[in-house]
Amino acid sequence: MTINPDLQGRSYPAGAAYSVGREEIRNFARAVKATNPAHYDVEAARALGHRDLVAPPTFAVVIAQRADAQLIEDPGAGIDFSRVVHADQRFIHHRPITAGDELVAELHVDAVRSMGGGAMITTRAEIATTNGEKTATSTSSLLVRGEGQ
Repeated sequence: MTINPDLQGRSYPAGAAYSVGREEIRNFARAVKATNPAHYDVEAARALGHRDLVAPPTFAVVIAQRADAQLIEDPGAGIDFSRVVHADQRFIHHRPITAGDELVAELHVDAVRSMGGGAMITTRAEIATTNGEKTATSTSSLLVRGEGQ
């Protein structure tokens, strides 16, 4: 199956909200070896002016990947996940993600470029609270290898 070139310009609506919990933040921080006390200790986070634990900046990938899953699972996209290589991930942070946030992400397919027998797909996930407060923008490039690659 080939990648649908009409994906470019398509948007996927925000799915179910993701509840950011303290333990998710602590576990993620440990996994990425983030050492800032504001990731682990509520009082340390509050001393910095935050209402609760602060997630490491790359925590936004958790929400972005949930949004990317809509594209991957779309039967009309023509994407065989076993052929996907995650090529790039970038973030623009509008405000820190903190414990207690309820986050959603709307996904936009910004580019589809044929490459040999495969394609490079660039997506943008606009991450916000359920109240509409922007938290982060994640841009991701997925290389979908063609058959025989």
